[in-house]
Amino acid sequence: MKLLKPTKLLKAILATALTFSLAGPVAADGHGGTLEKIDAAGEIVIGHRESSVPFAYLDENQKPIGYSMDLCMKIVDAVSAELGKELSIKYVPVNPKTRIALMANGTIDLECGSTTNNLTRQEQVEYLPTTFITGTKLMVRKGSGINSVADLGGKAIALAQGTTNERAVKAAVKELGLDVKILPVRDHAEGMLSLETDRVDAYSTDHILLFGLINKSKSPDDFAVVGDFLSFDPYAIMVRRDDSAFELIGKKAMAEVFRSGEIDEIYAKWFGPLGVEQTDLLKAAFKLNALPN
Repeated sequence: MKLLKPTKLLKAILATALTFSLAGPVAADGHGGTLEKIDAAGEIVIGHRESSVPFAYLDENQKPIGYSMDLCMKIVDAVSAELGKELSIKYVPVNPKTRIALMANGTIDLECGSTTNNLTRQEQVEYLPTTFITGTKLMVRKGSGINSVADLGGKAIALAQGTTNERAVKAAVKELGLDVKILPVRDHAEGMLSLETDRVDAYSTDHILLFGLINKSKSPDDFAVVGDFLSFDPYAIMVRRDDSAFELIGKKAMAEVFRSGEIDEIYAKWFGPLGVEQTDLLKAAFKLNALPN
């Protein structure tokens, strides 16, 4: 192999650098990634939950509504403004087992539900700023005698597959050495039905979702949320990994909602009826992500 003299080698390096510097702005001027996909299709695809009250669930007309849906609409407006065109919205239902895969493979553009942001999941997807903070607890029938995980010995609990709650409860049960029957369920609606029909003695998910399920049940006075928090679960809207341009649009839209105080109105709309106020930790999260332009 012929070696280049230092002068010629330097010229070759400079020429290569110049080529990339010229190509850079062309790539940057194009939308690329998720924006290019949305622009070409004229639609944005939203993955939503069907029974995650009050974050994302179906109303009487089978339309997805909720706290997360309202926040996602702010992002849709921002994407529409960026592209300079009105976009149609395609709704795709997701559940704990499908949501990450559907985001990672490009089926959905935003995931608007009740999804915990953690480092393991960030190996496959990315998240926008925190929208809610909760943790794992148990829902039981009043008078069941179950006040914590320690009381589950010899009993049955329903757990939604693929959730952080499933891992947290199983870890607690193992640590305590309990004999507990686990009933895997597809989503929160199935978990609630399992408890209502006495197939299980408890259902576990994030505490705020348990309050939502109780609020929507036919007999809310029959159920209670019990136990200590078994996990720390900061919720956030999922987007595709390695797509900084689209992620930045989402961050800007969220920052504007936090900065303007509109987040308080949206929060009150969905959590006021449940009697769940913003915690100091959540208020701090909103403040920290109210970044200036």
